[in-house]
Amino acid sequence: MNLVLSLKSFNEPEWIDRLQALLPNRKIEGWNGGVAEPEKAEYLLAWKPDPAVFSALPNLKVIFSLGAGVDHLTSLPELPNLPLVRIVDPDLTSRMTEWVVFQTLLHHRQHLTYAAQQEAGVWHGHRQWAAKDVRVGILGLGELGLDSAKALKALGFNVAGWSRSPKDADGIESFAGEDQLEAFLNRTDILINLLPSTPATHKLVNAERLAMLSQSGALGGPVYINAGRGATQDEAAINTALTSGQLKGASLDVFAIEPLADTSPLWQQRNCIITPHVAAESDPQALSEYVAQQIKGFERGEALENLVDLEVGY
Repeated sequence: MNLVLSLKSFNEPEWIDRLQALLPNRKIEGWNGGVAEPEKAEYLLAWKPDPAVFSALPNLKVIFSLGAGVDHLTSLPELPNLPLVRIVDPDLTSRMTEWVVFQTLLHHRQHLTYAAQQEAGVWHGHRQWAAKDVRVGILGLGELGLDSAKALKALGFNVAGWSRSPKDADGIESFAGEDQLEAFLNRTDILINLLPSTPATHKLVNAERLAMLSQSGALGGPVYINAGRGATQDEAAINTALTSGQLKGASLDVFAIEPLADTSPLWQQRNCIITPHVAAESDPQALSEYVAQQIKGFERGEALENLVDLEVGY
């Protein structure tokens, strides 16, 4: 019943110490090209793992993805057909919702306009529309999307969501499937992208889809916000839309290649807010406790939470 960690860009010793304190009766070790007793490893905690780890651990039962995203695993041909668990805990969800609401309000309350006026020393007020007159559309109505949708609805925004299958959420209009994507975009003033990265979502937000957003809403033009995955957007198309005015503004936390290159023209867009993939940084202790609880529950015969559908990646 050992637990193995294969974590790129994380401090493995810290995670091992944290998990060992929560699971004292197990051997927990980092991969580092091998482990002492591979046949006893039943659980793997992974982030951009060494693909060799899968074939080297013949008795794995569950794989945990360190983070809400799983594209770093589902894109690997070596990934075995085992239960794959996304780590989604209340702390991570609330932090994502904070960022989404904050960015939505920055655009809604015309912060970029007033920041530019402050820099120029201009005192001039602008008409402020009501939240109920602004149509927010959320791409991806999973746990993160639904929580953001409810928070924005509570502030008075007209909120709808799009997902691969219909969702039933109080007061939130649901669009589903490719057939309803254009209608969803047509009614949207602020588009919030919380989609995972899968073959089906690769560059889903492109020039064609951006052109479908409403140009007649209260904002005077659409806004695009992404805290999901960078691979789901066409950054050249976003830059072109910002330059032409087709997009009034944007807030981007994720990019196809990170860090964002210093040569990217997006840095120069005054109507674009850029943050360095920090929207949903979560508490390591909370994530460790989540993994430990899932393992203990699984061994009691309880169902695993937040299982990934390997057919679609979420």
